[in-house]
Parts: sequence; structure tokens; C-alpha cells
Amino acid sequence: MGLDMFAWRVKSQDVIDDFTIVSSDTGKVEEIKYWRKHHDLHGWMESLYRAKGGENDVFNLQKVRLTLEDLDKLEADVVANRLPDTTGFFFGNNPPDLDSIAEDLQFIVRARQVINEGDAVYYDSWW
Repeated sequence: MGLDMFAWRVKSQDVIDDFTIVSSDTGKVEEIKYWRKHHDLHGWMESLYRAKGGENDVFNLQKVRLTLEDLDKLEADVVANRLPDTTGFFFGNNPPDLDSIAEDLQFIVRARQVINEGDAVYYDSWW
């Protein structure tokens, strides 16, 4: 058990709002990134979820859409090592290092590409 985190490419016609897409059972989503126990990034995503109006008390199995503006903010926070310290029973203890920073920046490049191609990017997690 642990914190599993995903970024999904979603066809624009399957976007409902910042938290909802047409059922993934249709096979219209594509995984573009997987992280394992990257708790501080998860904390950043939870803050984004709350800022966009997400109301679930527990940020688990909740989707949040990432825009180009969100990715700009994320990039700035990753580069400046400003991801929030985030803890949880299943989250592990993996402080950021050069490899995780590089992976986050690669994800941001990929996510921007997806958005610039006309699709959407959503984050979700399961713990």
C-alpha cells in the first residue's frame, strides 16, 4: 500500500470541469506520468484542488485539471524547491532530490505538450 499518483491525458471532448471527465471506462484517457510516494507533489496538487474549489474532505481518488498557468506555477515551485512538506500514513518519506526534480520537470514539458495539442491533463491519486 502507498501513495500512487497519476497524470492523465484526456480528450478535450471528454472534459466536464476541473474535477470531472467522461468515464475513463470508455478508454479515452492515457497515462502520461506515474509517481510513487511523491508526497510533496501530492500536497501541491491538493492545494491546487482546494484553490479550484475542490470540496472533498480527503484528497484521495480526486481528479484535478492542470492548465498551462498551473504548470507554470508548478515549475516555479519545483525549481525553487517550494513543494509543501506533506505527510500521510501511506505517503512514505522521500525528500526531493535531483532525480525527482528532473522527473517533475520532464512531466511539466510533457503536460504542456498535451495541452498545446488540444487535450487536457488531470492529476489523481490513490492511497
